[in-house]
Amino acid sequence: MSRVERLRAALAALQPSQLDIRDDSARHAGHPGAREGGHFHVTITAAAFAGVSRVERHRMVYAAAAELMGRDIHALSIDARVP
Repeated sequence: MSRVERLRAALAALQPSQLDIRDDSARHAGHPGAREGGHFHVTITAAAFAGVSRVERHRMVYAAAAELMGRDIHALSIDARVP
């Protein structure tokens, strides 16, 4: 399973109505931390974010992806939206 597939599976816990994952790893080739994982941008829309601050939405995404951080993911850019 690819890193993107593992990230998609982890974020499924948030039951997104929309989920786009862009792998930006190639743009960071040679970056010292890139050896520990990829660079990704996530745009996620989920009802679970309703009434939740932007900071808390990011925490929810990081919590869902926690197992992948440092191994499959080095950097994660998040755009978390409410439907």
